[in-house]
Amino acid sequence: MTIHIQDSAVEVAGNGEELILMLHGWPDTLTLWDGTVDALQAHYRCARLTLPGFESGPHAVSLDAMCSLLLQVADRLSPGKAISLLLHDWGCAFGYEFAMRYPQRVARVIALDVGDHNSSALRKQWGLREKLAVAVYQVWLALAWKIGGAVGTRMTRVMARALRAPAPAVRITHRMNYPYAMQWFGSAGGFSSAAQVHLPMPLLYVYGQRKPFMFHSQAWLDKVAQKSGNAVLALPCGHWLMLDQAVTFHAAALQWLAQSTTP
Repeated sequence: MTIHIQDSAVEVAGNGEELILMLHGWPDTLTLWDGTVDALQAHYRCARLTLPGFESGPHAVSLDAMCSLLLQVADRLSPGKAISLLLHDWGCAFGYEFAMRYPQRVARVIALDVGDHNSSALRKQWGLREKLAVAVYQVWLALAWKIGGAVGTRMTRVMARALRAPAPAVRITHRMNYPYAMQWFGSAGGFSSAAQVHLPMPLLYVYGQRKPFMFHSQAWLDKVAQKSGNAVLALPCGHWLMLDQAVTFHAAALQWLAQSTTP
């Protein structure tokens, strides 16, 4: 089933009582979650959308506008009942902010590979090499978004290939880079208003170990692991762990969802 909220097409599958809203990151679309929906839909209703602006719609979407859209999705598909979030990459940045702004609408969160992305602890943990690596690929993508058109898209596909992104190159365009322009240039209001990542609801955090650097600080990871109801899982793979470690991740997600409690 597909419903339309604002300018976004939201795909819904499954017959469970609880709704899981899935948010992807760069340079992906809602198809990233195909295997995950197959694994979860027997027990949960699974909703997913391509982030607005990635394929069509506005040139860039502010943090406020994204949170407003997610609230409308939650209210439309799960009125009066808190939902769960399944987040990856930039989906984590947007989803965390939504969960902290509207904690009454989010029962629990599964987050993949991006943790306290805006913390001073993470910046301190990265050495010079890590900081340079992050700056190079992110500023490149932010500039590609600014340039736009065929040149911007070629720049984006070059970087996607270098980072071994699994998305088909033909579907990758410069439009998908606006979160990097928000991060580095303050486009669409930037992320300066984003809260530090402290989730009041239960969290399963899963990350890939085989990367040049982590997107979470060790201090944040320790706090997550120590909190009752939370869980942390490290997998021997890179950034797209729902593809590289699909069987292990889906089994862990189902187990944690079954064991954790929701309000």
